[in-house]
Amino acid sequence: VQLQASGGGLVQAGGSLRLSCAASGRTFSIYVMGWFRQAPGKEREFVASINWNVGDTYYVDAVKGRFTISRDNAKNTVYLQMNSLRPEDTAVYYCASRRNVGSYSSWGQGTQVTVSS
Repeated sequence: VQLQASGGGLVQAGGSLRLSCAASGRTFSIYVMGWFRQAPGKEREFVASINWNVGDTYYVDAVKGRFTISRDNAKNTVYLQMNSLRPEDTAVYYCASRRNVGSYSSWGQGTQVTVSS
């Protein structure tokens, strides 16, 4: 599976961005799609995930109520709608996929999100 992330940018605090991640290749093997982020000097952290078939979603507490993950199976694309952005959301955001067992094995190239105060 190959993943291509897009949609990052510079936004003021309180603003919104929508990230997209297009999957190609062996997309039939995707069980879960996720978004992760890595801020400067910090470890990469989980942000949100969605079950590719049934649509169950999970979020890290820091983004609950502000971020929404969704998918369009016909387009093999997952989205991350980010509202009420805060400076602490500044990071490189990565999309990733995994099969029904094992860890995330396919990763996109990352897209920069910068939130100014």
